Amino acid sequence: MPVLKKIALTVTSATLLSGFVLSPAAAADKDKSDDKQPKPPGVMSSLGGERLSMSGTQVDLAPGVPVVPKGLTARSWIVADAESGDVLAAHNSHWRLPPASTLKMLFADTVLPALQPTQTHKVTESELAGVGEGSSLVGIKEDHTYTVHDLWLGVFLRSGNDAVHVLSEMYGGVPQTVAAMQKHAEELQALDTVVVSPDGYDAPRQVSSAYDLTLIARSGMQKKDFREYAATASADFPGEKKKGKKRESFEIQNTNRLITGDIGVDPYKGIAGVKNGYTTHAGNTFTGVAERNGKVLLVTVMNPSAEESHAVYKEAAKLLDWGFAASGKVPPIGQLVPPKSVDTGTGTSTGGKGAAPAAGADQGTGGQAEAAHASAASKGSSGVGVALAIIGGLLVVVAAAVFLVNRRWPLAGLGGRTTSETKDAGEAADTAEPAASGTPAGPAADKP
Repeated sequence: MPVLKKIALTVTSATLLSGFVLSPAAAADKDKSDDKQPKPPGVMSSLGGERLSMSGTQVDLAPGVPVVPKGLTARSWIVADAESGDVLAAHNSHWRLPPASTLKMLFADTVLPALQPTQTHKVTESELAGVGEGSSLVGIKEDHTYTVHDLWLGVFLRSGNDAVHVLSEMYGGVPQTVAAMQKHAEELQALDTVVVSPDGYDAPRQVSSAYDLTLIARSGMQKKDFREYAATASADFPGEKKKGKKRESFEIQNTNRLITGDIGVDPYKGIAGVKNGYTTHAGNTFTGVAERNGKVLLVTVMNPSAEESHAVYKEAAKLLDWGFAASGKVPPIGQLVPPKSVDTGTGTSTGGKGAAPAAGADQGTGGQAEAAHASAASKGSSGVGVALAIIGGLLVVVAAAVFLVNRRWPLAGLGGRTTSETKDAGEAADTAEPAASGTPAGPAADKP
């Protein structure tokens, strides 16, 4: 065979062989590529520390510190110590993303102190008219009367947009509520947050961030009734009154799967809230607080891309596990800032609306909220009572301890899981989770 022909055949064979060898690797690299995924902005807020403005995972590992869990797919997440405010690790934590129903934490933190839990209200048709199509609902009916306590159960457990709109009208209307929420976000220094709808329903320009949602959750947990609602696993909710019959109730369960558990997700030991969410544009979002061995951690996870059921809870649980293992060993990479009205130099607030209470004090509606919860529990409590797991896996009653945030700003005892059993269980609105986190349940349906 002529030499040139041999060379040509050799080159051709080598080219074909290299194609078989390199193509799978190239395909794998392409599969691993996230070129089609949105990228965080080049410049993000540095509030809380310069490292928090950087894209990608930020953590300072030290000898003996476990590595951050592998396989996390969330666009943004953060792990922070609720007591000291130390940010232990973060990933694009100031990326402004749609928050879904985690924004209800800001709604509750803003509106909850203004309404008495024993107050009753008869719902009108107009109050439900603004609820978005595909919204998660607790099942509120017009011309029916509910207590404020009932409505908050609908907000926290079933993420009911119908309950949010009724409470907003009681507060003064949706526009006034949105304005108050925006003002409160600014007071908390949640400056990535833009509020358009009080319920977190997809809306143009409405955004928040993992950092902001963690600040908001931290503020909400200052309030006794917020803590209790956020940690309630199940409760009775008033049903529809039928002519000639006694109004019955039905059981609603918390859609936070780290509290109630679900197929593939176990209840997380020490979980005490806070809020989950899902919309088409936001994907899955979740902020949680948990206590273990005297440590209280906050974690927020936004929009994991993993195509598996309950990915947001699984990634949150992994981050909490890591945080408890790393706490006290890993140097912080930033801080959760206190509200504007808190004077961190003297430990006193500057006064005015939104000022932090004195150390050891508790915010919220106090005894009235406690009475309302006691009334609900008396309908058939399982005896589990409250949701804060401690050493040995026991569940203890509320007000286990007083934690000092930044040694000056109090995070009073975490709220407990209240389980209210019912004799006449009915059906709540359908908020079934899509088979995979990438599959929307509807135009903007909240998701357990």
